[in-house]
This record gives sequence, C-alpha cells and structure tokens, in this order.
Amino acid sequence: MVDEDISRRTIAISVKASKLTARGLAYVVRAVGRKIAKAHRAKQTPHGKQTVKKLMAHSASTNSLELSGDTKLFDRVARKWNVDYAFYQTEPGKYLLFFKSGQADAMTACFSEYSRKVLDKAKSRQPTIPEQMKQAEQQLAKEKPPKEHIKEVSHDR
Repeated sequence: MVDEDISRRTIAISVKASKLTARGLAYVVRAVGRKIAKAHRAKQTPHGKQTVKKLMAHSASTNSLELSGDTKLFDRVARKWNVDYAFYQTEPGKYLLFFKSGQADAMTACFSEYSRKVLDKAKSRQPTIPEQMKQAEQQLAKEKPPKEHIKEVSHDR
C-alpha cells in the first residue's frame, strides 16, 4: 500500500511482506511513480480548447468574441496558434468565443486566418447536387414550354 502527501512533498510507504523481493520493490516504485505523475498532471493548466469553467479557473482575465459558423475549422486554426479558448453556445449556430486577454495578439492573428479561410471556402463553394438539379429544372422550364397533348376524337361511322 502506498500513501502520498503531495503538499509536504513526502512519500510514506508501508509494505506488508515477510521479505522484500525485487518484484515487490519494483511494484512499490511503479506505484509511487504513478502517484507522482498523476499529481503532476493535476497541477498543470490545460491548454487549447477547454470548457469555459476551466478557462476562467486560470485566474487570468478573459475576452470574448461572437462566432457564427464552423467551430471545427476554428479548432484547426487555433491549434496552430497555441491559444487557450472556450466556446459557449448562445443559440444554434452562434457561439461566444472566450480567450485569455494575455493572448489577444495571438488570438487576433488566429481569428484573421480563420476569417480568411471562411471567406475562401465561401468563394470556392460549388453548389450541391440538389441545387444543381433545381438549376437544371429551371433552365429546362425556360427553354421549352411543356407540350400539350390534345387527343382528337374522331367519330367516323
């Protein structure tokens, strides 16, 4: 059994064994290593995309921007710029983007690259197949009016 008190930086080990073997000692050392690594990960501040609650817990002032559109595209760009941010959905398709005030310059560059990518995507967007079908129907309707089928009945006797 391994107990650890991280705040004092001491590790108390109590091992119940009649004799201490190499295998038992290795088990204890691995257990202590796992506990230390877990405590180390818990103390690190998260980076990148996170919840608003975690971002506010960084004890740094935050700013926010309105964002409507593709959050996945913003995620790709933000990973490149190493910014800490969080999304808060205000209504379907509209988000508030929170970020640290200290990273405002990086966020400005990140947001400008995101905006450029959104505009490029909108320009190069080809119409979908259903849209193409509707356009083709409209063109056909303009070109040829529908033929009227008149059936003549002849009564010859």
